[in-house]
Amino acid sequence: MTDPTKKENVKMHLKDLRFNLKKMHLAVTEELLLPQPDEVKTLMYKMDQLVKAIESK
Repeated sequence: MTDPTKKENVKMHLKDLRFNLKKMHLAVTEELLLPQPDEVKTLMYKMDQLVKAIESK
């Protein structure tokens, strides 16, 4: 059975990642600004943490 707290936590992290990726995408497409390397590294780290959270039981 799925832990409801874990599910809500994953949902929250996905929403946060989606928001940050949308913001980054708009900066690239509308303002022609490339993201800072640290911003990309932070999002990659958050995605890795999310994958670990999903894979853990």
